[in-house]
Amino acid sequence: VRYKCGLSCNTIQDVLHQRPNWIEVKDDGEWDFNWCDVGWLRENFDHTYMEEHVRINHFRNHYELTRKNLMVKNLKRYQKQLERDVGRIEASKCDFFPCTFALPSEYHLFVEEFNRNPGSTWIMKPVAKSQGKGIFLFKKLKDIMEWKKVRQIKELVDGSRSEELKDGAQVKSYVAQRYIENPYLISGRKFDLRVYVLVTSYMPLKAWLYRDGFARFSGTRFSLSSIDDKYMHLTNVSIQKTAPDYDHEMGCKWQMQQLRRYLTAKHGREIVETLFKEIDNIFVRSLQSVQKVIINDKHCFELYGYDILLDHNLKPWLIEVNASPSHTPSCQEDYKMKCRLLEDTLNVVDMEGRLTGKEKRVGGYDLMWNDGPVYREDANLQTFGSSGFTANTHLGCVNDREKQLRRLLKPFPYQRKT
Repeated sequence: VRYKCGLSCNTIQDVLHQRPNWIEVKDDGEWDFNWCDVGWLRENFDHTYMEEHVRINHFRNHYELTRKNLMVKNLKRYQKQLERDVGRIEASKCDFFPCTFALPSEYHLFVEEFNRNPGSTWIMKPVAKSQGKGIFLFKKLKDIMEWKKVRQIKELVDGSRSEELKDGAQVKSYVAQRYIENPYLISGRKFDLRVYVLVTSYMPLKAWLYRDGFARFSGTRFSLSSIDDKYMHLTNVSIQKTAPDYDHEMGCKWQMQQLRRYLTAKHGREIVETLFKEIDNIFVRSLQSVQKVIINDKHCFELYGYDILLDHNLKPWLIEVNASPSHTPSCQEDYKMKCRLLEDTLNVVDMEGRLTGKEKRVGGYDLMWNDGPVYREDANLQTFGSSGFTANTHLGCVNDREKQLRRLLKPFPYQRKT
């Protein structure tokens, strides 16, 4: 398999380099598999002829889900459609994203909502930036006036207009989102979840959920009395690692299994299983909201990084979806987890042709949706109730991927069986 990799991150480079019988091609060499960044995609996708077997790691208009303003626009549209076609109860299953407005286009609607809830905290985010860049919290409208002035001056001074236009985003596009003021805290600290979902087709929708993931903690105890403290309110590792007391050995993460065990010990299995079902619902509904607008292409797949926040009532909220989730490790354990994730992504994409196409599990991935819900084969009949079968998802459960892969995959042609 001839592969091209446009990312400098050592994790994906290592995984591709160690794959048996995969050879890297440089520059303009012909490739069968391309792990590119979204910039390369934007400039080259439409001019690239791809043979039947070729695969690339983004859908053409992935940004319909991964740009903050478009994600909310598609979710709102999908929710209205559900209410019209099925009813209010079904539409309420999409109540998992905070009240959000696109600025500047929805500024007047935002001001109306802001005035209806005086004293609330809001968060401003650029629509097309990641790693916590450009984000700030505010409680007064005058804080936005200050922001607008500062931005206009900045644009004149450093020409940042051209940079944003290059990003393909509207100039000055931000979202104003109601801040979750009552996050679930562990040891007084806020955290969010990073979960990985792999989509191999949109028509029909085929989505896989990875068993591993992690909780990212802020390094400072949470309080609404100091909304300017980014180390308290933003859990992005890229921000936390600049904190003076950041521990580079340990990082600021818990593996998903550790979090699930903690929550189960504190709240009981039933409550935690309900929580994880609600998280599954977020994945499926958000993908369905863009299913008809994403340009489906059999050459494409996408590994999404979902950011989920839990509130004090254990309600999960979708914060954003990333098209290029960071594979840069924050510690050795993180490196190993990301290597497993990327190896299994390649196993599902299956350039080697070792799968039948009927698998419900490949390594750490479980098939969550295949043109309809996928159910566990081992589900006990007694667990079938009014809610139906048990979904084939195992987020935060044991990831015995090596054992499962040995049973599932034939060895590579020139590898001896051990």
